[in-house]
Amino acid sequence: MRETLGIGTRGQGKGMRKSILIGGAVIVLLTASGVFSESRAGPWEDGMAAYNRGDYLPAIRLFRPLAEKGNPKAQSVIGVMYRKGEGVARNSARAFMWFSLAAKRGDAKAKAELREVSRDMAPAEIAQAQAMMQACEASDYRQCEY
Repeated sequence: MRETLGIGTRGQGKGMRKSILIGGAVIVLLTASGVFSESRAGPWEDGMAAYNRGDYLPAIRLFRPLAEKGNPKAQSVIGVMYRKGEGVARNSARAFMWFSLAAKRGDAKAKAELREVSRDMAPAEIAQAQAMMQACEASDYRQCEY
């Protein structure tokens, strides 16, 4: 009966072991190459993973280049980080600046956040934030340290 089912016959054990070894080697190679790794997702996904873990410094380092290239979601998250003081000093003017940039690009959440943060700001602070935003945009983000 074992021979009818193909179990325990000679020669098949070697083939089975060879298949298992090859399969194991493929899994090791795919894992080592990063196919199954989250770190290969991209800067936005990696930034969000860091942000959600509370690792704000790596998050802002990943979001900043995206924000400078005009990514409104990254700009909005940076605005939130400045508003809450997450990984950066709390700063309403910088939050306003980043929310303004994102809102100009159509980010609805940034528009709502912009309205909210501006309620707690004096007119002079809003003017300062608008000047910061214009200077950053005009210099293609080379003249800003925010």
